[in-house]
Amino acid sequence: MLVKIIKSYRTIIIICDSNLIGKKLEQGEFQLDLKENFFKGDEKSKQEVIETMKSMVQEDATFNIVGQESVDTAIEAGIINKQGIKTIQDVPFALILL
Repeated sequence: MLVKIIKSYRTIIIICDSNLIGKKLEQGEFQLDLKENFFKGDEKSKQEVIETMKSMVQEDATFNIVGQESVDTAIEAGIINKQGIKTIQDVPFALILL
């Protein structure tokens, strides 16, 4: 999984399955463009991703989570539940504003 942290007025945490970088997902009127310049971050282990998610929840961060492994890890970390997951072209994703 790739993790990128963008510090702005509100911290944005991007977590994406590495095999999805560069893909453009479209379904009906919805589109998710996984551009490398936004979604590509540092490769992290599952445990490192869980630790990052849990620490960033305390900072009132926004999360962009894309891909099966990333979404499953977010569920395991307690950041999202199954009701908060959407799919586009069978790829699960979640956007969380805490």
